[in-house]
Amino acid sequence: MRLRALLDTDALGLKLLGGEDELDRTVRGVMTTDLRDPSRYLSGGELVLTGLAWRRDAADSEPFVRLLVQSGVVALAAGEAELGDVPDDLVLACAQHRLPLFAVHESVAFATITEHVVRQVSGERAGDLAAVVDRHRRMMTSGPAGGGPDVVLDLLGSDLDLRAWVLSPTGRLIAGSKAAGPALPADVCANLAAEHLAATRSGRRGPHRTALGSTPYALFPVRSSGRAPQAARDMRETVLSEWLLAVEADAGDWPEERLDLLQGVTQLIAVERDRRDAARTVRRRLAQEVLELVQTGAAPAEIAARLRVAAPVLLPGLGAAPHWQVVVARVEWEGEDLETGPIAQSLLEEVLVDPLATGPEPSDRIAVAHTGDEAIALVPLPAVSAEHDGSEAGIHADALLDSIRSPLSAGLDDDGRVTLGVSAAVHSAEGLRGALEEARHARRVAAARTGRVCAAGHQELASHVLLLPFVPDDVRRAFTARLLDPLRDYDRRHRAELIPTLEAFLECDGSWTRCATRLHLHVNTLRYRVGRIEQLTSRDLSRLEDKLDFFLALRMS
Repeated sequence: MRLRALLDTDALGLKLLGGEDELDRTVRGVMTTDLRDPSRYLSGGELVLTGLAWRRDAADSEPFVRLLVQSGVVALAAGEAELGDVPDDLVLACAQHRLPLFAVHESVAFATITEHVVRQVSGERAGDLAAVVDRHRRMMTSGPAGGGPDVVLDLLGSDLDLRAWVLSPTGRLIAGSKAAGPALPADVCANLAAEHLAATRSGRRGPHRTALGSTPYALFPVRSSGRAPQAARDMRETVLSEWLLAVEADAGDWPEERLDLLQGVTQLIAVERDRRDAARTVRRRLAQEVLELVQTGAAPAEIAARLRVAAPVLLPGLGAAPHWQVVVARVEWEGEDLETGPIAQSLLEEVLVDPLATGPEPSDRIAVAHTGDEAIALVPLPAVSAEHDGSEAGIHADALLDSIRSPLSAGLDDDGRVTLGVSAAVHSAEGLRGALEEARHARRVAAARTGRVCAAGHQELASHVLLLPFVPDDVRRAFTARLLDPLRDYDRRHRAELIPTLEAFLECDGSWTRCATRLHLHVNTLRYRVGRIEQLTSRDLSRLEDKLDFFLALRMS
């Protein structure tokens, strides 16, 4: 489509600010961005939409416009929602580089312009394939007639014979076409998500091509088409929460028209994703209100009243007040100082999903707030599932960690870290403050461990495990060296296996018979080894205090 056709569509709310002589340029695509340098995501021919979050002062406009022109962008449309009138320095920069500039009225969403351009461009460039995109658009409307991502993928299968799936950044299967057959195995989904995150962090432009065994896949990023998510100035702000479209095909020999069409499909899916994100506004506000009440020491009755409001929103049709669980997350990046609270919030909204449910909607049961660099999730549990033992219900730290560690580690690369803490389930407003502190303590335990993605649960807070990570390194080294170095030296010289003997003796609670049987030793041989341990360390393994010291030394070594 040509640029002047955009001005003829009143619903788009565009006003021309410069470049009247260039309106016969042809638009091949559309991209929403607020990156300071979006060139690696541009292939030429795009209409670029921006909310101007990249602009810090007037000097930023000319470099930004110059990069767009060098990348082959045909026009720029700047939103008026954030700064009001488009700045004069941007108007001058576009005039200098002969780049047409439009102003987007604050009442018009970028998603509206994106959808219009995708529909028009696909129709003009892909011939009969345009009907597919148009059918996608119509089927993805909200309400009873809407089909969501599943219908989009069904049409890809029926019209283009493509097997495709929409995945979360942790590899959760959000949608899949009927033509794709059985759902992708969980390990395949996780591997595809990891490949996508690793490629994104390396700066490679999508689609990313990969193969699992003999099966090729093309991985298309599903980037938000809305204003708020695209205000990111660094890919690390969105890489852990963006969806991806996985297509079972080798896109290396695809014609340009088919690539354009699939890019258009991702933009249509992004519109649906933005709609679902917008629906989280109420849940986020509920979580923020509850969090503020808890942290300011509000009366339990006031907190309980707010929870009664939240319960029917998160668990519609629930007859009784649910139990609640709290999950705390923190995302840390090395180098540039990023605001990581919203990053952790988006991440928790993606990963805290009922494992027995499918599709994107179960995340609507999670209310997540953020404060500072920390995200806090309020997770409702139906009382029937938590009535026997809260520690057995709901989210478990180990299971949560297993489901997200591999993909997220690829997205974190070597400069990021995610730590999570999970509380026990509580059944009243009185318990919520304790659950929040419990989850925070658990997260600090997780942060003291090694690894890019770590989690800890409330079970670990009633154990020595809580204390050991916080012992200073110099104290740890001195304590373990004093008790264990004499035994290690002796083992090196004599191959006496005193350290393994000590470990087994403690694990057998000091039982001579059980320990000898476990080590396949005669009891007298075991007594000789234990005597040698006591002689070398000047300790008595019949005393509880000395047993405890050895136990802790082994745990810290």
